[in-house]
Amino acid sequence: MSGDASGKPPELPSDLISALSGREANRERAVAHRTRRVVLSSLGLMKEQRLDRSRTRGVALAVTLVVLLLIAPLLWEATDSWIAGEHLGDPGTELSLWACVVCPTLLAAALVVGWMKHRS
Repeated sequence: MSGDASGKPPELPSDLISALSGREANRERAVAHRTRRVVLSSLGLMKEQRLDRSRTRGVALAVTLVVLLLIAPLLWEATDSWIAGEHLGDPGTELSLWACVVCPTLLAAALVVGWMKHRS
């Protein structure tokens, strides 16, 4: 080690000495525990958000399937009537066509309302 002209060793900063001697270990341990708690709570929050997204996706898929199962017979009736050469103004065909227009519109409106509610 090189010293100054008087032969004394160089002066070390006090924070370096305390860090090397381990006097600040309790403070560092407290910071580590606090950091660990924050990270674990953030992880729990992220898992909860992921579950909410998958639950929402599942509900949307289920509602879509139910609506399609309800609309499918109406589409079948309208297509069958059209292929058979019946007039589109017949009451049954007209009702089927109106239901095929109204049901998806109602589904889209419900999805938009749910999306707006989730956003705010």
